[in-house]
Amino acid sequence: MTPFRADPYSRGMSDEAAPRPAGRAAVTALIPTFNEQETLPDCLESVRFCDEILVVDSFSTDGTLRIARAARARVLEHEYVNSATQKNWAIPQAMHPWVLVVDADERVTPELRQEIEAVLAGEPGKAAFSIPRVNYFLGREVRHGGWEADRVTRLFQRDRCRYEDRQVHAEVRADGPMGALQSPLLHFTFRSWEQYWPKIQKYSDWGAMQAFKDGQRAGRASILLRPLGRFLKMYVLRLGFLDGTHGAVLSLLAAFSVYLKYAKLWQLGLDGAAASGARGEAPRRTTPAP
Repeated sequence: MTPFRADPYSRGMSDEAAPRPAGRAAVTALIPTFNEQETLPDCLESVRFCDEILVVDSFSTDGTLRIARAARARVLEHEYVNSATQKNWAIPQAMHPWVLVVDADERVTPELRQEIEAVLAGEPGKAAFSIPRVNYFLGREVRHGGWEADRVTRLFQRDRCRYEDRQVHAEVRADGPMGALQSPLLHFTFRSWEQYWPKIQKYSDWGAMQAFKDGQRAGRASILLRPLGRFLKMYVLRLGFLDGTHGAVLSLLAAFSVYLKYAKLWQLGLDGAAASGARGEAPRRTTPAP
């Protein structure tokens, strides 16, 4: 597999895309993908107002590339390491000074489109803008449990922003002031167990590796108590029980994800200690996970 491949047949934007309003700064919609044929069409439709649609794909094996090309998106293929690395590679490839990052399972609402165009038609005075996100779990909007306060930085100046160098949950770091938009992205994160289970595995792997890199280690207390703490925080303190069975399942799923992360962190600690012992080294001092 080559680490990077450009698609010579991509043209950069849909033929039906609306012309840019006079005075509005040009913006590229950046969509990272891997096997997103089910979610990509609606995502592409929601960003047709952008001046360029750039799909950065991790060598999909389904119909993702066919769908992107049919929408006249510009397609680049790049080997995936993690989300931050992929986006940091893709951002400089954008043709326009503003970038709007949208995942394939997200949708730009008409209200958000209007707000983005209004901001870019003026003098933004900001390097980046955060956007609220409405999350859906098995077809239902999540209104409690902490998910109702979700906000992500997705609109920013191409040359002033990059993601943190982290395995998971990397934030955008901006060289300049930050603003906040009020209209939401829609996020259809959990559509089925078959779709979501690989995501749990992947994110718990990344979370454990990042914690290990940061010097944390896990023991019995963190493996037992951190999942319980996550469940109580989401289901009780953040009122997840008001979302009914959806809230109970989601809170338990979050607790299980935390359990996986710290169990895997514990295993990484065992592997590291075994490797040090085999080399005759003294164990490295580390910070235990609280």
